[in-house]
Amino acid sequence: MSPEPDGALQEGRLRPPGLGLLLAEARGLFELNASLLLSPLLMRAPRGDGHPVLALPGFLASDLSMVPIRRYLSELGYAAHAWRMGRNLGGLGRMRDSLRSRLAEIHAATGRKVSLVGWSLGGVYARDLALWAPDKVRYVVTLGSPFANDVRATHATRLYETLSGEKVEDFAEAREAIAGDLPVPATSIYSRADGVVNWRTCLLRPSERAENIEVHLASHIGLGVNPAVLWAVADRLAQPEGVFRPFDRAGPFAIAYARPDRAVSA
Repeated sequence: MSPEPDGALQEGRLRPPGLGLLLAEARGLFELNASLLLSPLLMRAPRGDGHPVLALPGFLASDLSMVPIRRYLSELGYAAHAWRMGRNLGGLGRMRDSLRSRLAEIHAATGRKVSLVGWSLGGVYARDLALWAPDKVRYVVTLGSPFANDVRATHATRLYETLSGEKVEDFAEAREAIAGDLPVPATSIYSRADGVVNWRTCLLRPSERAENIEVHLASHIGLGVNPAVLWAVADRLAQPEGVFRPFDRAGPFAIAYARPDRAVSA
């Protein structure tokens, strides 16, 4: 099954992934099982330096969804923190104050800059936080986050607008900034096989401190537990503060990563 045609341009606009990819999201369970089986290999990832990492869940998810990645990062030596805000029902404007307070709380308690790992909508929040307080944020990693291009090209748009009370077009200026360059290093991890979010909405502009990492065949609901994704997150966060090196796609999960020069317009 090739994900390429799904989510393509239609009448000048992006559209959500096709039904086939959406139905295939159930494979996320296999990605979790793969990580459990490969846990000894995953523990060979670069170790952390103890700095705090705040994990932000996706739309409709809670801290429970981030337990695997928080536990993994804790085992590697990071101080992994939950967001402690219950279920993520959306609302960039509604959640902003609480998110900023949580970031400030962790920064004050640890005295160190905080790395942010956001899954889907959580990644949109993470990028917004980095714009608000670059002095408190060390690194931003997003997992299947629709922050760029036509952000309506997801299967969750209508439900997001219903539950959050916000329209995607609201906060247009803020959303434009979120889609632009961040004042801190950033990595966007995505999959063309994502059945919920059009992968083109996850692409940041590559620069000397920003990159995209494509993981072959990963599902949207499996991005936070996929072994190749977990390895990439650990590798990115292990960089010294203030240092950015492009992701090295060699290593135990090399086959899972697309070439960095792969055409994004395909």
